[in-house]
Amino acid sequence: MIAMDSANCKLLKLISCHLKPMICRFFVLAIIILVFRTVLLSPFPGFHWFRQRGSYWVPASTASNWQLGVRRDKFLEVPQIIWGLNNQKIAFARAILTARFLNRTLLIPSLSASLFYKEIDLLEPISFDKLFHFEKFNYLCNRFVRLGRYSDLSNQTEPFELQKGSGRKWTKERDLSQLKQCREYSIDKFEVIRIAGKHPFLWHDHWPVKNYAKIFECLELVDEIANEAMNVISRIRGIGAKARSKVDVAEEFNSDGSVDQPVPYIAVHMRIEKDWMIHCKKLEQKSNINQICSSKEEIMERVAHITGLQQPVVVYLAVADSLLEDNSILSGWKDGLVPYEKKRLGVWDIYKKYPYLIQSAIDYEVCSRADVFVGNSFSTFSSIIVLSRTQKLIGLGITSACGVGVRFASYAYNILGESRGPKMWMTDMSAPSLQSISYGTSNVSCYSNWKAR
Repeated sequence: MIAMDSANCKLLKLISCHLKPMICRFFVLAIIILVFRTVLLSPFPGFHWFRQRGSYWVPASTASNWQLGVRRDKFLEVPQIIWGLNNQKIAFARAILTARFLNRTLLIPSLSASLFYKEIDLLEPISFDKLFHFEKFNYLCNRFVRLGRYSDLSNQTEPFELQKGSGRKWTKERDLSQLKQCREYSIDKFEVIRIAGKHPFLWHDHWPVKNYAKIFECLELVDEIANEAMNVISRIRGIGAKARSKVDVAEEFNSDGSVDQPVPYIAVHMRIEKDWMIHCKKLEQKSNINQICSSKEEIMERVAHITGLQQPVVVYLAVADSLLEDNSILSGWKDGLVPYEKKRLGVWDIYKKYPYLIQSAIDYEVCSRADVFVGNSFSTFSSIIVLSRTQKLIGLGITSACGVGVRFASYAYNILGESRGPKMWMTDMSAPSLQSISYGTSNVSCYSNWKAR
C-alpha cells in the first residue's frame, strides 16, 4: 500500500514537472467535473427522487424557470367547465394557468354544450377537442402551458384530491397559499392533482390579463366549425358587395382591377334578450351604475353615429335567437346601415345543426373578424372579443385606437362616446387580473396600456 502511494506521488510529480501550468489547471478541472457528474448521476439511495421519469423537479423557489418546458408526467384535473362560451373560455384559461403555476400538464377538460345555469345534471358534456384544436393548442402555447390526454397517465398512484375552499373566509391569499402548498414534494409527488368543488370560473384569479390573452390566442376552432364561421362571413360580405354595387362607392383598386380589402361589415353583439335585461337591471341597482342596460333604440342610435363608416354597410346582429322576444330588431336602422341576423342572412341552417356552445363559437368568430365590432362592456362575450381584437392590434403595432381609422375598431354601445356614438374600446392589457372582463366595467378607453416585457 505504501509502495503504491509512493508510485502515485512520483507520477503526480512527473506530471506537474512536465506539463505547463495552463494545461495542468485544465487537467485538474476535467477530473473535478467527471467526479461531480458521477456523484450526481449515480443511482445512490436517497438520490432517486432528484429525477422523475425524464423531467427534473424544479423546487418551489425556482418554479418560474421554464427552460425545460411544462412537465409531461405530472397532471392537473379540474371539474367540468360550464356556462356560456366565453365563461367557459375564461374557466379553461384559469385552469391551465393554475396548472402552469404548479408546473403540470392540464388533463383535457369537459366543456358544456348546453346552457343551463342551475340544472347542473342537465349540462351536456362535450370534449375540448370537439371545439378547439388539441395539437395546435399545444404547438402555439409550447413551453407556456400544456394540455394532455387521459391516455398519458401511468396510473401509478391514486390522485391527490384538492378541495377548493368557498365562502367569504376563503380569500384570494388563502387560495394562493393552498396552491403553493401543492408545489411541495408531499403533494407534488402525486401523478395527478384532482381539484374538486366549484368549477374554475369561480376560482380566485391570480393571473394577469396578458397571460389570459396568450391562452386565448392558442385556442383555434376545429376545421369543421371554423369553415362554418367562414361561410357565414362570406355570406355577409357577399350581401355587402351587392349593396355597394347599387350605389356609387369609391373602392381602392389595384392595377389589375382587384381590391386589396374585402367588403367591410359591422358586428353588433345586441344584448336585449329577456334574461339579459333582467340580469342587467338588477346589476344596475346593485352597483349603482346606469351604464349597463341598453335598449334596442339606444343601440341603433349610437351605432349610427360611429364616424368614418363607409355606407352602405351590412350590420350583423349577434343575438341569442332562442331567448329573444323582440322580433323587430331589423327595423328602425338608419339608411346606409343594412341589418341582418341569422335567419334573414339565410344561415340559420348552419347554426341549428349544432348545440348552443358551437353556435356561440361561430358567432364569436364572426364578431371577432368584423371590421367594426360594437358590444356591451358588461358582457363577457363582448369583453373577450375586444380582448382578442386588442391583441391583434398590438400585433400590428397599434397600442392606441384613439383618432385612428375605423377598420378593426371596437366600441361599447352602453357607454356614450364622442359625437353621440358608442365609446371606443380597447382592453387594458396591464390589468393584474381578469376581473373587469369577467364581471364587466364602465371604465373603458381607446388605450391598451400595453408595455413590451
